[in-house]
Amino acid sequence: MVSKPPAGDPVQDAPQVAPPQHAAAGLPAVAHTLRVAQAQMGVRRTARTLLKVNQKDGFDCPGCAWPEGDKRHVAEFCENGAKAVAEEATLRRVTPDFFAAHPLADLAARSGYWLGQQGRITEPMYLPEGADRYEAVSWERAFAIIAEELGALSSPDEALFYTSGRTSNEAAFLLQLFAREFGTNNLPDCSNMCHESSGSALNETIGIGKGSVSLEDLHQADLIVVAGQNPGTNHPRMLSALEKAKAAGAKIISVNPLPEAGLEKFKNPQTPAGLLKGAALNDLFLQIRIGGDQALFRLLNKLIVETEGAVDEEFVREHTHGYEEFAAAARAADWDETLAATGLGRDEIERALEMVLASERTIVCWAMGLTQHKHSVPTIREVVNLLLLRGAIGRPGAGVCPVRGHSNVQGDRTMGIFERPAPAFLDALDKEFGIVSPRHHGFDVVRSIQALRDGEAKVFFAMGGNFVGATPDTEVTEAAMRRARLTVHVSTKLNRSHAVTGRRALILPTLGRTDKDVQRGGKQFVTVEDSMSLVHASRGNLPPASPHLLSEPAIVARMARAVLGAASATPWEEFERDYATIRDRIARVVPGFEDFNARLAANPGGFALPHAPRDERRFPTATGKANFTAAPVEYPKVPEGRLLLQTLRSHDQYNTTIYGLDDRYRGIKGGRRVVLVHPLDAAELGLADGAYTDLVSEWTDGSERRAPGFRVVHYPTARGCAAAYYPETNVLVPLESTADVSNTPASKSVVVRLEQSPTA
Repeated sequence: MVSKPPAGDPVQDAPQVAPPQHAAAGLPAVAHTLRVAQAQMGVRRTARTLLKVNQKDGFDCPGCAWPEGDKRHVAEFCENGAKAVAEEATLRRVTPDFFAAHPLADLAARSGYWLGQQGRITEPMYLPEGADRYEAVSWERAFAIIAEELGALSSPDEALFYTSGRTSNEAAFLLQLFAREFGTNNLPDCSNMCHESSGSALNETIGIGKGSVSLEDLHQADLIVVAGQNPGTNHPRMLSALEKAKAAGAKIISVNPLPEAGLEKFKNPQTPAGLLKGAALNDLFLQIRIGGDQALFRLLNKLIVETEGAVDEEFVREHTHGYEEFAAAARAADWDETLAATGLGRDEIERALEMVLASERTIVCWAMGLTQHKHSVPTIREVVNLLLLRGAIGRPGAGVCPVRGHSNVQGDRTMGIFERPAPAFLDALDKEFGIVSPRHHGFDVVRSIQALRDGEAKVFFAMGGNFVGATPDTEVTEAAMRRARLTVHVSTKLNRSHAVTGRRALILPTLGRTDKDVQRGGKQFVTVEDSMSLVHASRGNLPPASPHLLSEPAIVARMARAVLGAASATPWEEFERDYATIRDRIARVVPGFEDFNARLAANPGGFALPHAPRDERRFPTATGKANFTAAPVEYPKVPEGRLLLQTLRSHDQYNTTIYGLDDRYRGIKGGRRVVLVHPLDAAELGLADGAYTDLVSEWTDGSERRAPGFRVVHYPTARGCAAAYYPETNVLVPLESTADVSNTPASKSVVVRLEQSPTA
């Protein structure tokens, strides 16, 4: 039975704590999935919706970007995917009456959980300058307001166009086309905050910023290294692939500061054996100190170089560049420094080396635990060095596997959502549309916040997402957003960003993945690209939440017509009427999408984009070969009496969307303001389990940031390390604390001290 949204914010002052679990999924996951889905959708709608998730004739899960195989299970979704679908397909509604009853100050005082639980937004809403609450507005007036503000700018570069990773290929292509026809490359996106470090490292080393493996490669691997990733919560369907690989004989090494239930044991809810017994996944758990990964991989590379016959000399000779300089740096790696940086024992590293040397087909998977540090880019380059030494790129069952979050975050970048576009892409775009795209680089996420803060940007437009909730340095970011003349959010549901506005604000409600999309040209579908470069269609099957909703492509097309007017020769109306016409243009602009519509029709499950290193062992880098690199080894240095904090998700959230207040696998129930600290570290700091503390981050310029009232939980973290949930801890991450090269916020290595809190 569908339940009503919470009337008030739940109290989170006294979360309950139990020991962490040692297995993921199973019957508890099934029960929780059904309970959440029925509360949001009811029984019949739950069945109608979940049976279409990730099916060839259905819609792509709005959660993570993990791929599907050609053969699909009838229940091709995970617990957290079902939660994402339930939140979007909910029967709860946010109408103009809701906004009339809740002024902006009230919304700003609510938690992200409460805002998200209210339901789908049904009409465009407008916050006039000086008003205290949103009011309903027509679509025509909304687009006129955007045109008015954009037209008043001194330069197109005073506008920012942000994209969330759930945006479809078609909408993303139109948005970047509009922005460039308008005159700016200010196209920040959520990649800037997550896998930008991966793209930076991979483009330099192998010539393409994407993973090189397929699902079938995982099934064929001898060794899979999972570093800085928690698939049990963040990409649960990955556990099925790991289970299959293990059954075929693969070994698994996990490298993480926290033990994670999903990598200890997976109870596959789709098989009787999985439900009853489960499958152990980890063969070796390396509980590394936060930020010690580069040192670990450098030492492993030293040992490979010094082991006779361990280097694939033919591959290195024929396909790589820079080996001698790299090998010299690797040989200089120091055991004592590595042990200090990693917190590991010598025997653990030697065991990992044995497993690497025994493997002919090795895959390294990673996520935010590697990408959100100052030295993330050289860390990922060091991962690539290991694979190059072993000839493990362009070989079945081997390669690089950055595991993406949002379901189309990779596709959006492929479509041109990038503040630093390649000249060849702009040339093709200009030739196709008869425009002149700007060639100077635009602003990424961090630079966009700085531009708003400094008055360089005045209009902020977001295609989905929760920009304020996702970004670092919360107080600085919110103050920057409030300096804007206009903030615009294309959204399905409420989040924190709708309560932190410019002088004027718009909320433009859009269709979700689960909604039918019918335009004047008939029923439409959109496309997405998954984490392994497979492109496929997504078709919603539910009646839209309101007759007043527009699709994302329609919103961009109508905005473009309002802003650019008759001066634009781009057929925006045609694009809105029939998305196939958008795909025809994509086919002529983006390499790999030739005959886009025909290939989708011929391949219901989608098609793979070309990947030169994987397909041909061809590396389109500046040298024409795969590049070894030899950066100095870095790792965080933490002053005495301080801890190194990583921000992370609970099992009841996806990115900034909070589904509930529990973290089942870690034993947390009924609250999110907890900090996980090793018992010995807590004892040294005089912090009992259950004590309350303020988290105070310390930055190199002497500035401090405070997150008050966190319950201390004694937890088996790596020594000297701590962990707490975001977005509550984003306030601790300085805006200037970013990764070298990629400029990604360094949210996984925050130096903090813990001060006694008055909260009880």
